[in-house]
Amino acid sequence: MKLNDLVQRISHTGASETDITAITYDSRKACAGSLFVCLVGAWLDGHTYAESAYQNGCRAFLVEHRVGLPADAVQIVTDDTRAALAVIGADFYGNPADELHLIGITGTKGKTTTALLTSAIMTEAGLPCAYIGSNGVDIAGVHETTANTTPESLELHRLFRKMLDAGVRHCVLEVSSQALRHHRVDGVPFEVVAFTNLSEDHIGPGEHPDFEDYKCAKRRLFAEYNARTMVYNVDDPYSAFMREGFKGEQISFGIQNAADYHGQNLAQYRSQTALGVDFDCVHAGETTHIEVMSPGTFSASDALCAVALCGAFGVTPAQAAATLVHTPVQGRFEVVEGLPGRTFIVDYSHNGLALTSALKTLRAYDPHRLLCVFGSVGGRTQVRRKELADASSAYADYTIITSDNPDNEPPEDVIRDIAGHMAPGAPYTCITDRREAIYAAVKMAEPGDIVLFAGKGHEDYQLINGKKLHFVEREIIKEACAEISK
Repeated sequence: MKLNDLVQRISHTGASETDITAITYDSRKACAGSLFVCLVGAWLDGHTYAESAYQNGCRAFLVEHRVGLPADAVQIVTDDTRAALAVIGADFYGNPADELHLIGITGTKGKTTTALLTSAIMTEAGLPCAYIGSNGVDIAGVHETTANTTPESLELHRLFRKMLDAGVRHCVLEVSSQALRHHRVDGVPFEVVAFTNLSEDHIGPGEHPDFEDYKCAKRRLFAEYNARTMVYNVDDPYSAFMREGFKGEQISFGIQNAADYHGQNLAQYRSQTALGVDFDCVHAGETTHIEVMSPGTFSASDALCAVALCGAFGVTPAQAAATLVHTPVQGRFEVVEGLPGRTFIVDYSHNGLALTSALKTLRAYDPHRLLCVFGSVGGRTQVRRKELADASSAYADYTIITSDNPDNEPPEDVIRDIAGHMAPGAPYTCITDRREAIYAAVKMAEPGDIVLFAGKGHEDYQLINGKKLHFVEREIIKEACAEISK
């Protein structure tokens, strides 16, 4: 594709008939024939890597200001390279999103669970549906990992093209506030959008300066993308704010308040090794009983949102119920079956709010004891570590503090910080190696106990000294259970 053709829909200065065979914003991947896009982030400025891209053979650059490169480097100058990337990325891949039915989900909590359940329901109902979000990418059974909840715009359009090539015409995306704020989903023709809930999160350096900015970023999905249908949580007080300015069809779901998809008669269930929630979904005058393979009222709310989203494409609550009864969500209150009478839960809860919610939910199942295994990532603020310690001190009967993703910070330092915030008298122990901590928790578990392994969730690695090392928590739990059962 000629560079002039590629940039024709963006405001720019500069021109060239250079043939572009690839687009990249990673200088290590730049080469002859590629266009290097200098993205400006919270911590890094792509313009500083332009020289490296040039040394790798690249001769075409999209910049916000001219950089010091040799005369044979073509520099296309635009006001905002991130906004421009959304446009040229779509054009480079032939605007594949225009041929897809796209579902966008935003909110503080529940995006991953709702999106994965939606994809599963749609696919079983005969509408093959891809997924993009925190758990990676799934297209027709092929999985990819992603660096962000919502990938950069260029990656999105590459994935959309891959869907079309695989014969998949529906896709559900988790849409993060950062994606909305940094143009990753600019121009994406969402057909149906959903709001799960809103609470304070992602506020701080490199993210949102305050809650108002965070809240307004979320609302962009509903105010600026002209979707035909909006599905919203009538129980959340911020729904009214999110609905302002939305001109299409609005469909509500809820448990506490009357809704188009209303959940009632909620009940929790627990078997020898598993637990969950069931409820009745009342929609259009008909009642459908639904069972969900994860605990808590929020699990019912996420399931209702998924049912409503699928309903926007003609899938009935009965069809949805047939899928939900056997569909777990990886790393989101995921039950790992192991020893009789013990319940092992893997969950991604990695901050104080999420861990508090998780432990309070599990406490409602009246366990003999509630054990909690968690750590915290390296190189982050002390505030998160204190919040995690406060949560486990308040709601767990026993805590094992261990490593999460320490990266370049000594894990012993992270663990020491957390332990220093544990409440006086709260029983805990520290085990640096997370595998050893898992084995210790499994061996400690007694009949009637619930053990929560928090923080890793769906991740299949540990980040240690800058390297991703294979680490799948559910596999290690099963190994420990098998060893004990011998």
